[in-house]
Amino acid sequence: MISGVRLIIIGRQGAGKGTQCQRMSRHYVVPHISTGDMLRAAVREGTELGQMAKQVIESGRLVGDEIMIELVRTRLDQEDARGRGYILDGFPRTVTQAEALDGITAELPIDAVIDLDVPRDLVLARISARRVCRDCGTNYTASGRERHPWTCDLCGGDVVQRDDDSEESVNRRLDLYETQTAPLLEYYGSRGRLTVVDGTASPDAVFQRLTTAIESARRAR
Repeated sequence: MISGVRLIIIGRQGAGKGTQCQRMSRHYVVPHISTGDMLRAAVREGTELGQMAKQVIESGRLVGDEIMIELVRTRLDQEDARGRGYILDGFPRTVTQAEALDGITAELPIDAVIDLDVPRDLVLARISARRVCRDCGTNYTASGRERHPWTCDLCGGDVVQRDDDSEESVNRRLDLYETQTAPLLEYYGSRGRLTVVDGTASPDAVFQRLTTAIESARRAR
């Protein structure tokens, strides 16, 4: 187990970022900061931010830069992130957010920027099969052979498809990814800061590729 790292993980929705970030969080002993999870928590709690984000998320659009930058700025200023590091999952999504993050992290720079690359048709199939426990948030993959009603193995809650995982909503988000988030690859790539990792293998193989890429990027800094 290795302690401490500051990472950005980029990739299409459904590329497996959440699963791999959780594994890397345990491996490097740092918090996994998922802006998607933070926003969904705000929606569930009915906070002012959650109310603002709810309509945007349900329509399949991305929350605006100003809100996301402030959300991340506040989170990265917390003691665990400043002291040990973090894995950013879902931020930045635009060049504007990346530029703001460079300012936020000027004192404690990012160690590596990883693009977890999975083709669009594969992530669409993955997301369409994705299910989640309504109570504890555990993720599942539908095979078509599940019992109904489907209940969580961990807490007994209902296992459902998220509203924003419908095919129509997913396609809108992937379109937005191509037009708004893909330029990040150029932003980081042109600065020699981007490493592309093939995410189409088994979870164990992808994890090995990720940790190898991260250590190589840290040595090159």
